[in-house]
Amino acid sequence: MHVAIAGNIGSGKTTLTGLLSKHYKWDAHYEDVDDNPYLNDFYKDMQRWSFNLQVYFLKSRFGQVKEIHSNEKNVIQDRTIYEDAFIFAPNLHAMGLMSTRDFENYLSLFQLMETFIPAPSLLIYLRSSVANLVGQIQKRGRDYENSIRIDYLTRLNERYEAWISQYDRGKLLIIDVDDMDFENNKEDLGAIISRIDAEINGLF
Repeated sequence: MHVAIAGNIGSGKTTLTGLLSKHYKWDAHYEDVDDNPYLNDFYKDMQRWSFNLQVYFLKSRFGQVKEIHSNEKNVIQDRTIYEDAFIFAPNLHAMGLMSTRDFENYLSLFQLMETFIPAPSLLIYLRSSVANLVGQIQKRGRDYENSIRIDYLTRLNERYEAWISQYDRGKLLIIDVDDMDFENNKEDLGAIISRIDAEINGLF
C-alpha cells in the first residue's frame, strides 16, 4: 500500500508522515530537502534556478515511487510527484520565473514519467490557510525559507485547491489542519488516524 501526503509548504506533511509511519509501522519516504543541491540557490534567485530545482525534484520523486512499488512494503510518502507538476512548476511559469520553453520541456518529461508509475492507494491532502502556513514556517526556522513571500504561498494554496478539486487518480482524504496540533495533541492525531482507518478499510 502506498499512502502519500500532499500539502503546501508548512502544512505539516513531514511531521504527519513521521507520526503515521510510527503508528502504522509503515516505511517513510521523505522529500529530499537537506541534500538538494539547488534549494538554497533557488530561494536566492528563483528565475535562474527554477528549472534545475523542479527537474531535480521530479527525478527524486520518480525514483521514490519506483522504489516504493518495487517491493511489498506499506509506505507513506511525504509529498507527491503530482505537486511538482501541477503546483510548483506551473506556478513558477505563471510568475515569469520559468520560461515557456523550460516549462513545456519539464511538463513533457513529467507526462512521460507518469506512464511508468501508479497513483497512491490513498492521497491525504493537508488543507491550511496562508496565515497558518506562515506561522509554521516561522516556527521551524529554516534559513532558506526566510525569504518566502506571502503572495507566493497564496498562489500555491490556490493551485493546491484547484488541483485537489479535480483529483481523480485514486482515494482522497482532505484534512483541515488550521485548528489542529497533531504533533502535540494525541486527540487530534487520533482523529486523523480514525479517518485514515476508515479509508484504508475501503481499500481491501
